[in-house]
Amino acid sequence: MSTLAYSGHDLVADAAAPEKSARKSLWRIAYEALVASRQRRAEREIAAYLESHGGLLTDEMEREIMRRMSPTRL
Repeated sequence: MSTLAYSGHDLVADAAAPEKSARKSLWRIAYEALVASRQRRAEREIAAYLESHGGLLTDEMEREIMRRMSPTRL
């Protein structure tokens, strides 16, 4: 019995790999900027909430953060 090891590169043909475009489209750049902006805002809000409530993350605080960040508020 013999043991063989293959890397993922050996198993996938180079021709089958999708080609990446040289540049991103304007819409892709705008979308990624919007997503990054919203992520930073959410992180700032969470940091401010934690700071104003003692800085330690408890189960109750985590639930409150999730309630505040969820898109649907009941």
